[in-house]
Amino acid sequence: MGLEGQLLPSKRTLSDDTVVEIHMLASRLRQDLGELDDEAIQAISEATGAPEDYVRLAVRSAPVEERSTFIDRMKGAFTAFDPTLRRVTIASVLAAGCGLANAVAGATRDSSGLFGALALIAVIGALWNSAVAKDVRVALLSGGLFGAVSFVVMALFTFLFSLLPQVQLRGPHSMFMLLTTVLGAFGGGIAHALFTANRKKLGLRDPASERQELLHQLQEIQEKLKSDERFVTFVSLDIVGSTGLKAESDPLTVEFTFTEYQKFVQAVVERHGGTVHSTAGDGTTCVFENPQMAYIAGRALLAGLFEFNSFRNRLVRPIEIRVGVHTGSAHIPGQNLTNVNFAHVIDVAAHMQKAAAPGTMVVSETTAKYVSGGLAGIGSEVVDVHGFQAAQWRPRVAIDALPKASEVAGL
Repeated sequence: MGLEGQLLPSKRTLSDDTVVEIHMLASRLRQDLGELDDEAIQAISEATGAPEDYVRLAVRSAPVEERSTFIDRMKGAFTAFDPTLRRVTIASVLAAGCGLANAVAGATRDSSGLFGALALIAVIGALWNSAVAKDVRVALLSGGLFGAVSFVVMALFTFLFSLLPQVQLRGPHSMFMLLTTVLGAFGGGIAHALFTANRKKLGLRDPASERQELLHQLQEIQEKLKSDERFVTFVSLDIVGSTGLKAESDPLTVEFTFTEYQKFVQAVVERHGGTVHSTAGDGTTCVFENPQMAYIAGRALLAGLFEFNSFRNRLVRPIEIRVGVHTGSAHIPGQNLTNVNFAHVIDVAAHMQKAAAPGTMVVSETTAKYVSGGLAGIGSEVVDVHGFQAAQWRPRVAIDALPKASEVAGL
């Protein structure tokens, strides 16, 4: 099961704006703090109202440009795990090392004290692991687990070593497992209490005050993001069967016709107050501040193909497109519409385009609110696209489909 399949049910209740906000806040904090720690993740959770587990998953799955080394990638992945799981994992690994070191020391009758020193280092590491746990419950759990696992590992390897010739070992009594578990939990609890009481003396910051500071920083970031938020309309277009069209003509003819097509699209879009946002292959994404003009531009693009195919198309077959239109909010850095790269509104517009039949335009209900007559005024064919109701517009006669001044005024 992939990461998406592991999401909590609460993810389904999060709005798309919240999801985008989580990623943007995490990105901004990474620029200031580097790798996000538990306090930063908890602060993002409190600032957005999203479950902490989902924030961790979002942070873990998001790409990070600066994370180039293997150690950085491992650190980032480990930090994204739940804090309790991290403490338990560390305690188990240290316990396995401690148990193995004790067993080897007994089997080799180590006079150098090397394996005894390694076991002591593992114990110190386990105490530190419990000390930095998020609460005393996790500290007790980590310490107790260390004691139990180290005993089991030592008993296991003692048994295996005793099977070797000329090695005589006697393992500890099973009742000692209870004792090591209790001592481990007690040691973990004491270490956590001492660490918490002397945090300031050790030069470490209090998690509560650090989180408050982060929340203040996140509030400033949110205000900046809101100032960059704009209500825009995206128009997504794609040429139907473009691969076949290219295969049927020579390269020079293809290059000429598709270059003219891009000029045609840009001219129509700019004439209606829009901007060509991006091109990918034979697909084009355009952005408009006015939903009405975006709808009219979509109609003009479909209707204008009649003239384009008659006078500028050198291919053996006419070009046919499908169009999708959707309106929504997007964060626009620097108020430059072409700076929007990842926004839900773009994805939905692309889905609308894919749902459109060749030679038609699918307009979402969000955009239709700004069109005279709403969905019914666009067309009688209503479809459901990724949870949005949408209407499909078909030109009656290609040349008649061109928008008139009276239509613009009526919208």
